[in-house]
Amino acid sequence: MYLLEFDEGWEKYFRKLDKSVKQKIIKKIKKLKTGLSARHLKHGLAYFVVETGQYRICFKTDEKRKVRRIYFAGTHKDYKRWIKEQ
Repeated sequence: MYLLEFDEGWEKYFRKLDKSVKQKIIKKIKKLKTGLSARHLKHGLAYFVVETGQYRICFKTDEKRKVRRIYFAGTHKDYKRWIKEQ
């Protein structure tokens, strides 16, 4: 079981989404507590990505502390922009 933390800027793109989409993303974020598997983000960054439809959630895992820190949640298009900022 993982503890979830949220980065200061994680909601920059998330807050633009419709309420129904936000609910789907929050449901998927809650599943991250249980150890949901994710793929490693490309471009040599230390992030992992899970998908829910056409939306992406990016996070890092600290295995020692059993913490998953959420850095991004939003559309695939915004996800591409977010990657460039990293």
